Amino acid sequence: MRTTVTLDPDVQALLKRAMREQDRSFKDALNDAVRAGLRKPSASAAPARFVQRSFKMGSPLVDLAKANALAGELEDAELVARLQRRRRRAG
Repeated sequence: MRTTVTLDPDVQALLKRAMREQDRSFKDALNDAVRAGLRKPSASAAPARFVQRSFKMGSPLVDLAKANALAGELEDAELVARLQRRRRRAG
């Protein structure tokens, strides 16, 4: 089949490099690239399965049932510290 194809500049460069490296014609290099792109990926080409590693960190130092209360206390302490810094600057 004969057809006209418009290649992006990066694709053209890749194709020219394949032609040069493999000592192949434009037609052969293009057909091989299209075949490779349209083939179903093989099982060996499948990405490696992601495995999340975990580590034992010991017992928590605070009661996690009261985590929101702890977060509130820490936020309040930070707010007080900011206000004290502003007063020192203004005073």
